[in-house]
Parts: sequence; C-alpha cells; structure tokens
Amino acid sequence: MLERLSFFASLYGVHTNPKQGMWLLYVTVLILSAIVYRLGFAKKLPLLKNIIIYVLLALGCTVLTFFAVFLPVAEGLVIAALILTVYKIRLHQAKKQDAK
Repeated sequence: MLERLSFFASLYGVHTNPKQGMWLLYVTVLILSAIVYRLGFAKKLPLLKNIIIYVLLALGCTVLTFFAVFLPVAEGLVIAALILTVYKIRLHQAKKQDAK
C-alpha cells in the first residue's frame, strides 16, 4: 500500500513520520492553493474579505491534505500554478503589445 502514496506524500515521509509529514504536506497544499487562487481567481477586495477568504482556504486545505496522501492533489496544484503563470505572462505580453 505504501507504493500508492502520492509524490509529495512519499517525499515528506508521511508513512514513516506521519505527524511531520502531514504538516509539511498541509503547508505545501496551502501554499500552492493560495498561489493558484491569486493567479487565477483573486480580485481586489478589502482586507477583511481577503482574511476571510484565506481562512476558509486554510480550512479547505485540511480536507485536501487528507486526499493528497493518496491522490495527486499537490501535483495538480503545481500544474495549475504553472499553467496560470504562463497565461498571466502571455496576457501581460499581449497587453503590452496592444499598448504599442
């Protein structure tokens, strides 16, 4: 069953040191989720609304962390962040080209 762990779960040693491994996996999922949110969905909001959104994001990431042990959740977030980064770069270049 251990060979069915996701890449990040096996990287962090969730099966050998569950407490530390799960915290590292949680922090990874939380950071990647925040990056994907900022790149793809964030709008200008007041500070209190931003705080509420990130608190809810952190709560949702607890569930995602349990899924991330056996499913490629963190890996999917990495791919989503890369795709959104490429999209933002191309959008910025297109806007700069239109301004000329």
